[in-house]
Amino acid sequence: MNKGELAVKLAEMTGLSKKDSEASINAFVEIIQNSLKAGEKVAIAGFGTFDVSNRKARTGRNPQTGEEIKIAASKNPKFKAGKSFKDMFK
Repeated sequence: MNKGELAVKLAEMTGLSKKDSEASINAFVEIIQNSLKAGEKVAIAGFGTFDVSNRKARTGRNPQTGEEIKIAASKNPKFKAGKSFKDMFK
């Protein structure tokens, strides 16, 4: 399912217009992105938690040449599904 299909499903379930549904989805995503960028964790009960993980700098290897390379430290967004969400798939 892509964002457009999600907007249609949201419109069907809530009675909102497709345009309003798309605006809601865009706002939801933007709020999460801005919160993570500000260093905040976003926890949605029954769904899961969005957070940022810090990866340390490390040494890697170029698979083509075998040469060692330095990989810089980085921050990456992550999502951890909540217990009730995970239990839906058992």
